[in-house]
Amino acid sequence: MYKNVRNILLVVFILFQQSTHAQGLTARVTRVVFLGNSITWAGNYVNDIEAYLRVQYRGRPLEFINVGVPSETVSGLSEPGHAGGSFPRPDLHERLLRVLEQTKPDLVFACYGMNDGIYMPFDDERFQKFKEGIKWLHNEVTKTGARLIHLTPPYYDEAKGKSTGYAAVLDRYSDWLLSMRQSSKWEVIDIHYPMKKYLEAHRKVDAKFGLDGFALASDGVHPGEVGHWIMARQILLYLGFKEVAHAPGIAESLHHFTNEAEYIKLVSERQNMLRDAWLTSTKHKRPGLPVGLPLAEAQSKASELLLKIDSLVAPAHQ
Repeated sequence: MYKNVRNILLVVFILFQQSTHAQGLTARVTRVVFLGNSITWAGNYVNDIEAYLRVQYRGRPLEFINVGVPSETVSGLSEPGHAGGSFPRPDLHERLLRVLEQTKPDLVFACYGMNDGIYMPFDDERFQKFKEGIKWLHNEVTKTGARLIHLTPPYYDEAKGKSTGYAAVLDRYSDWLLSMRQSSKWEVIDIHYPMKKYLEAHRKVDAKFGLDGFALASDGVHPGEVGHWIMARQILLYLGFKEVAHAPGIAESLHHFTNEAEYIKLVSERQNMLRDAWLTSTKHKRPGLPVGLPLAEAQSKASELLLKIDSLVAPAHQ
């Protein structure tokens, strides 16, 4: 009995912690930009957030712009021989101002850290470069008048990624970002520790049955659908949508559809097309990414897709 009560109180505490100082999308927010590395570029958590918020804020002219770039850091660091020696890691410093000038965001989510420790054991100089880069990013975004919400780095799985000690590095990076809530009054959403707790719980089940079958990221770095949903869910909880706390996925969180699969598919198709167009328009330097459509053409096609998307959303249940 005591254990059940304790678990209930723990859930209440987590929900309270997520909603403390949280604020939904105010009326002034029309453009939401996502900055980050390959995890953001992959877009699953971005697409989940857009799919959910378009339902909650139906009728509002919201734009969700994904400009994540694979391999990117905010620290400006790159390990020797990155990408087989074909190119160093992209550096956010090189492109941020172009992105802000073109996208003109009202709200920015920034997710860095996974690449910034360069998959090596903890080093004070690398850590300092990460902190300097994050502070620079914070200043550049906030001086435009945009609201900035930082995300802690996703969890690194050493059992799959094999970079010994790197999980502890990202623990320290996450702890520092979380400390900025109090010391500098930053908005920071923790996705790192929820992913870590979920993975550890499943590993305990694997161990009990003598298995090694569960992973949030098969390579230790890039989460699959479950990992991206944990990320999306923490963001949505922070924005005040407590009803997603126990939703096992984006489809289950949508209660207004007879065809949620088609809705999610269209949102993702549209978002991925716009992502490539925005990255091309803002002139990223990273080799190997798809060449997007000219931005005006992509936006025209996106408007057509949005009509289909909106037609699938039933009236809100009050």
